Amino acid sequence: MTTVQSEATSPRLTVLQWVIAVIAALGFAFDSYELLMLPLIVRPALVELLGVPPTSPSINDWVGILFYVPAVAGGIFGLLGGYLTDLLGRRRVLVWSILLYALSAFAAGYATSVQWLLFWRCCTFVGVCVEFVAAVAWLSELFPNPKRREAIVGYTQAFGSLGGIMVTAGYYLAVTYGDHLPMVRGGHEAWRYTLMSGVIPAIPLILIRPFLPESPIWQQKKQTGTLRRPSFRELFHVQFRTTTIVTTAMMACAYAAAFGAIQQVPRIVPGLPEVRTLPRSAQEQTVSAVQSFQEFGGLTGRILLAYLAVRILGRRRLLHMFQVPGLVLLPLVFLFAATSSLSLLQWGIFLVGMMTIAQFSFWGNYLPRVYPTYLRGTGESFAANVGGRMIGTSAALLTTQLANVMPGATPPARLAYASALVGTAVYLVGFAASFRLPEPKREELPD
Repeated sequence: MTTVQSEATSPRLTVLQWVIAVIAALGFAFDSYELLMLPLIVRPALVELLGVPPTSPSINDWVGILFYVPAVAGGIFGLLGGYLTDLLGRRRVLVWSILLYALSAFAAGYATSVQWLLFWRCCTFVGVCVEFVAAVAWLSELFPNPKRREAIVGYTQAFGSLGGIMVTAGYYLAVTYGDHLPMVRGGHEAWRYTLMSGVIPAIPLILIRPFLPESPIWQQKKQTGTLRRPSFRELFHVQFRTTTIVTTAMMACAYAAAFGAIQQVPRIVPGLPEVRTLPRSAQEQTVSAVQSFQEFGGLTGRILLAYLAVRILGRRRLLHMFQVPGLVLLPLVFLFAATSSLSLLQWGIFLVGMMTIAQFSFWGNYLPRVYPTYLRGTGESFAANVGGRMIGTSAALLTTQLANVMPGATPPARLAYASALVGTAVYLVGFAASFRLPEPKREELPD
């Protein structure tokens, strides 16, 4: 109970608490690092593994599959991981999930077919989905003071966008200097080096996290025999039903905006007038540069949400500060900027990323406050994995299929229009659902 007592009585963080916060921030950053490499590498990877030109319809079909199938796998096993987090403990599940996504990311770099790439991406997604739920529950329970908890959870989640910036930089370096690295499968393909780099950031987490404390609230209840067994059925009892349904639907919309629109941008960029005539390496560098604008926008949004989370009491009001501008900006960016101007797209995707990615941090702050200790991981995992991963990411499949029938002079233009349609639709649904979002009954975590 040392962590809880010192946190509640000391105005400053202890050394141990700083270590916990830093490791949590690294964990969120590396989660994003693993997931956000796919939009960067999917086009060149499929061109090599399928042996077809970049404009082939089969590329579009496989992009949807590679976005959606791993997300479904992550959602299914992530749901189980949330249950195990409540049953076995937060720290134990964290360590095993990190090990899984690190090793599978490295193995994906040696994929010899698109099927093997799909398999390893499924394993990576499973690890990340489990890690996120366990990390949020663990971190929230280590800092019971409401304002400090809101700040710690909010600011550490902001590092998730730093992971996106890191993988963008890593891909840029792989594209630029890959010829100087040892050959992988007989070549110097940047997408393979980028996938394999996923093992590097996981090393410090594997070395340090096993020595950090377990959640004192969970551990005390476990030792005294007062910890109730988690149950998926209980999520739909009268007490939690509205919360479960609304949060699941809204997380689905947030992920749908990201997967159905924002993560399609790397395949839209090569169709811009300033980019389409460039050599392949220059095109990929430009893709990386545009992606960095989106990631910096996401980082800005997460930091802004963390700042506002301790200053705005109403959770709906806080969420609307990001939903309303995003609802206006997203269709403008994808209908106009994404088909006409590189500079407009860069700044437009910065703003859309800021409004959309901030909503991911919102749920990390909100969900621990509406479920009790024995149900916290299970409730979080249902919203994040069933709503976000399994339903929300299907928007990527919807967008790529719509792109085949949308009007437009080029495949990237049709993809941009499809992204605008899907992204705007899910933003509207999420905004409408927000008016049914229950406000937490108190600032402290429910026991």
